[in-house]
Amino acid sequence: MGCSLCGLNICSEGWKQSKREKQMEPLKHECGVAMVRLLKPLDYYQNKYGTWMYGLNKLYLMMEKQHNRGQEGAGLACVKTKANPGEEFFFRERALGTGAIEEIFGAVHSKFKNYTAEQLADTSFASCHLPFAGEIYMGHLRYSTTGKSGLSYVHPFMRRNNWRAKNLCICANFNMTNVEDIFHSMSKTGQHPRMVSDTYILLEQLGHRLDRESERLFNKALDEGLKNTDITHYIEENINLANVLRTASPMWDGGYVVCGVTGSGEMFTLRDPWGIRPLFWYCDEEVAVVASERPVIQTSFDTEVTDIKELKPGEALFVNKNGVLRTEQIIPQKNYAACAFERVYFSRGSDKDIYQERKELGRSLVKPILKAINYELDNTVFSYIPNTAEAAYYGMLAGLDDYLNLQKSEVIASLSPKELTSENLNQILSRRIRAEKVAWKDIKMRTFIAEGNCRNDLAAHVYDITYGSLQPYKDNLVVIDDSIVRGTTLRESIIRIMDRLHPKRIVVVSSSPQVRYPDYYGIDMSHMDEFIAFKAAVALIKERGEQSRLTEIYHRCKQQENLPKEKIVNHVSAIYKDFTAEEISEKMAEILRPEGITTEIKIVYQSLDGLHTACPNSPGDWYFSGNYPTPGGIRRVNEAYIDYYEKKEI
Repeated sequence: MGCSLCGLNICSEGWKQSKREKQMEPLKHECGVAMVRLLKPLDYYQNKYGTWMYGLNKLYLMMEKQHNRGQEGAGLACVKTKANPGEEFFFRERALGTGAIEEIFGAVHSKFKNYTAEQLADTSFASCHLPFAGEIYMGHLRYSTTGKSGLSYVHPFMRRNNWRAKNLCICANFNMTNVEDIFHSMSKTGQHPRMVSDTYILLEQLGHRLDRESERLFNKALDEGLKNTDITHYIEENINLANVLRTASPMWDGGYVVCGVTGSGEMFTLRDPWGIRPLFWYCDEEVAVVASERPVIQTSFDTEVTDIKELKPGEALFVNKNGVLRTEQIIPQKNYAACAFERVYFSRGSDKDIYQERKELGRSLVKPILKAINYELDNTVFSYIPNTAEAAYYGMLAGLDDYLNLQKSEVIASLSPKELTSENLNQILSRRIRAEKVAWKDIKMRTFIAEGNCRNDLAAHVYDITYGSLQPYKDNLVVIDDSIVRGTTLRESIIRIMDRLHPKRIVVVSSSPQVRYPDYYGIDMSHMDEFIAFKAAVALIKERGEQSRLTEIYHRCKQQENLPKEKIVNHVSAIYKDFTAEEISEKMAEILRPEGITTEIKIVYQSLDGLHTACPNSPGDWYFSGNYPTPGGIRRVNEAYIDYYEKKEI
């Protein structure tokens, strides 16, 4: 579960334990997928680009461009669509660690080192004798939320069969909220799944439906009087993966992009019907490609943004063994809930729309920032937390410039003709927003080498500061980040290091709203008590002597445990109902104040309305609002609160 597309969990208890062990780690990204389908013979690319490895090289580039989406492991697979019986047609490489991409592609190229330059340039020889000399390439970047490790948890996953059309390889960016339901459904049909995990379950479920589709065509071929290899060719020419997806996917509850290839050369990608997870595709006369992010395709294939399409919610893209591409609606589109966190944080900021949206997120925070610094603009230095908050920082500066220019215009307009001197005008026009790079992110500190207080001391030095960048005890310091989720880094590192500059006031700004609820669609956020917003709300409840509210919410959640997921409501939202966002932010500032720090600290969050105004095409805001798009998400948030209540002393 979690991005357990990347992991095999033996039981739900094991999943829960592994999640608890990870709750203090930094927020992690979605996984990333990439696929390349060559639409011409290999000799075409050899003649035009000087190498038949064109598709392999493009996959490498696409995976490197999505390195931000997974640094715990990577894998690639290749299919030869023209292999003869007796020849291998499926190839796979996987590796662990931040250098996994280089390792897997290095391993592929190492297989060619004993061949001559003439052999490597001979596409007929390569196609027959060299591994990874194929027409379909699939890549995956892993970020696990399961705590599991090892190559057996790294995509792509393979299901073998001696009928080429029944071989299946999948990779995905997803999390299913109802894996156990799918498991029990499969068991009722007589199947015997060996594990309860979304990756394994989907592989077996899709594989089973692929078997049935192949058998349907086998029987049809027999009815038409075909025999032997004619039956095989008939199956491979007529297999319809839409039937496979349409019969397997209706039970799936979660956010997902599932990619797959068969041994006979069929390729598919399916996006969830809520549009939670992103997927983009491009096709020309040479290639068909898919990727988790749009600029990855733009850069890798030198295309215009208008040439790239986004797969619609519930839609699948297919490329058959003959290279014919089509899209087809597999599941009716449901309430559109594209993930807003993709826009704020996860996706690459080089995307045309995402860059502008992040700038608007920063611009929209100008008013609350001015209020937090008591409008002391001349005595405030503005900066950001590297690196993903940089675009929001530019938007914030642009908004502050607009505000300052308006002030300048009003002052000039109020001057009498006598006062319109060059000296006065120069003094007014010389006012500037004081922007500095105050925070620097150092190399990744190896904090695992120490324990306890020693580890905290190392963590405090993940960031460094620019000394002398503000006037001690006189200037305010405003730093913007893309999100404040757990607050651990803020307390243990950022506030401490900023305080060394001795600002009069530290204002920490989040370009996203308060993260109040867990995510169950692939992001490493699943426990109630890991959110600083939740901790602040609980602290306020206790201060008011209303602990009974926490117990009442617990009982309401317990009463729903055995209900169908479609009938469950989110009772956890009652935690926040009596508090304004400002009250919760003030309590956060108290909780996150490091021991020994006396500087005034304020926290400013983006509003929910501000988020939707800046990111109008990504309404999925369940992290902030509790409005989960799927029934499984609502069930899981209630389960998370039950787990919290039963393990905490309320």
